[in-house]
Amino acid sequence: MLLSFLFFAAAAVATAQEPLKKISFIPQWGPQAQFAGYYVAYDEGIYKKHGIDINIIQGGPGRPSSELLEKGEADVGSIWLSTAIQKRSSGVRLVNIAQIVQRSSLMLIAKKARGIKRPEDLQGKKVGLWGNDFRIQPMAFFKKHNLMVKIIPQSYSVNLFLRDGVDAASAMWYNEYHTILNAGINADELTTFFYSDFGLNFPEDGIFVMEETLKKDPALVCAFVKASMEGWMYAFSHPDRAVDTVLKYMTAANVPANRVHQKWMFERMKDIIMPVEQGAGEPGVLKKEDYERVALELKNGGLITNIPDYDEFAFRCQGYVQK
Repeated sequence: MLLSFLFFAAAAVATAQEPLKKISFIPQWGPQAQFAGYYVAYDEGIYKKHGIDINIIQGGPGRPSSELLEKGEADVGSIWLSTAIQKRSSGVRLVNIAQIVQRSSLMLIAKKARGIKRPEDLQGKKVGLWGNDFRIQPMAFFKKHNLMVKIIPQSYSVNLFLRDGVDAASAMWYNEYHTILNAGINADELTTFFYSDFGLNFPEDGIFVMEETLKKDPALVCAFVKASMEGWMYAFSHPDRAVDTVLKYMTAANVPANRVHQKWMFERMKDIIMPVEQGAGEPGVLKKEDYERVALELKNGGLITNIPDYDEFAFRCQGYVQK
């Protein structure tokens, strides 16, 4: 019995001393509450607990996460589902290992004072749209409601909308919508069109790797998924601590940090990562119907020529996704 005890004790020590596996992760943007779960998992030692030595690379303009994965400059990245499908269709072997956001937060915002209360009221109006992937849902929305609008290129500022330069503007629920409220416009003065409410739910942030990375070390990839989901669950259970963590890394990155705005963003991220409505997906899992909906709209819009096979595009780490 003593020898058995010494053997298992030695094995436990050896396991504990196993070197951490290095992995680099790039979110789409710099530190903010949109990525709170990852920073919390890092700060609370959750990645280390799962055997991971993680390097979180700062994303942002000029550093698309999908491109860094293609170039081998990052191992894992947070990418919009629509972007990843386009990349996969063009031959880039991206694989979805977790779908973090389950409900789209992209929306159109209009002022009721301009007579816009229903989709048909947008007919002939000036609508601010961002470029690239941000146009897929609004264009499908216009087509669905037979709307002809005047598209105005929109920057990352909402000033054009605030100054009535457009009748409606694009916004993310967790970001620009709150900025508009903080500018002094009350919520009851606004009409909001959530694309997800009109049969156009395009889940956004997912976790992706290149196929070769997955094949090289699936255990490491799945450990990353498990640790990241654990980080999000811990963050949702400790919201003040999560916001403090985000603000700390924003300050370190010299990014303007506003607690009220980051708190709003964090709360909205919980709403779209763990939506409570009927039919909401399991946290971290890409539903096939969501995938097919996005892919079909991409094809109908001429943005892809073929729809990649779902079973090749999505990899589920069995037993690694938090319930």
